[in-house]
Amino acid sequence: MLALTVDEREPDRPRLRRDYPEPQPAPHEATLRVRLAGICSTDLELVRGYMGFCGVPGHEFVATVETGPPELVGRRVVAEINCVCRHCDMCRAALPTHCRRRTVVGISGRDGAFAERLVVPIENCHLVPDSVPDEQAVFVEPLAAALHVLREVALDAATRVTVLGPGRLGQLVARVMALTPARLTVVGRSERGLELCRTHGIHAVRADSAAPLANQDVVIDCSGSPDGLVLALRLVRPRGTIILKSTYAEPQPIDLAPLVIHEIRVVGSRCGPFDQALRLLEEKRVDPTDLISATFPLERAPEAFDAARDPQNMKIFIRPSGS
Repeated sequence: MLALTVDEREPDRPRLRRDYPEPQPAPHEATLRVRLAGICSTDLELVRGYMGFCGVPGHEFVATVETGPPELVGRRVVAEINCVCRHCDMCRAALPTHCRRRTVVGISGRDGAFAERLVVPIENCHLVPDSVPDEQAVFVEPLAAALHVLREVALDAATRVTVLGPGRLGQLVARVMALTPARLTVVGRSERGLELCRTHGIHAVRADSAAPLANQDVVIDCSGSPDGLVLALRLVRPRGTIILKSTYAEPQPIDLAPLVIHEIRVVGSRCGPFDQALRLLEEKRVDPTDLISATFPLERAPEAFDAARDPQNMKIFIRPSGS
């Protein structure tokens, strides 16, 4: 089958293969035909060598079930990316996203969605409501990640929240935060991204004008840059919270003294609730389609990655032929 592959031994060189082996589902898995897949910052880091990944990347997608339970075959689904054992201490503690034996679709130990087909555990699949088009359903994974922030910090009308980075994920985090009573500001360098926030009624300022925002209760770093944490440390108040949503291919030095001196709480934040993300889309409380910059056929996937690296673009999609 046709697939885009990456190899940690050849960083920054994603390759299109026309002879990639068809996935073979285990008894507990479903075969999915990819309808649409999105490129995110993690995919760009994987190409650079993040996680030492070799194989097919892609973890934001909507697909049609080809093989699996009869009630799912032919239906549209999105799928959670953590494939877990259900037996380790983390799974037994109801923390399956931290399963000791997990594989992660398109990120670690399992091929992803930049291909014609992939396989995932049946239990990972969520049916997509008929009223939610593919162009919205493909955002479920990052929208769920944005919603996860609400599980990690309590927000009320007095809470001052700053989102760093008005890019792909930052836009979704900002729109989720805008549904809360918190006092929200988005900070970034991209004037296009900031203006997009403003069109949704979200207060947005340039990073070089952010000094007056110091003393924030919560700072959510979606910048995708090591500089984001440095800025977060300048903006958060003593005993405030920094939530990290960015991952990088290379280790980054950081001065930890301010964390100790100001007793700052730092929280890593990853995957979130797919059911809630689907509900937000179905209820039309969030519409991410204005984030779409371009859609490329799978045959032009390397070009799609070039486009995704362009800071002028937001979301770049890949669509297999016939989908």
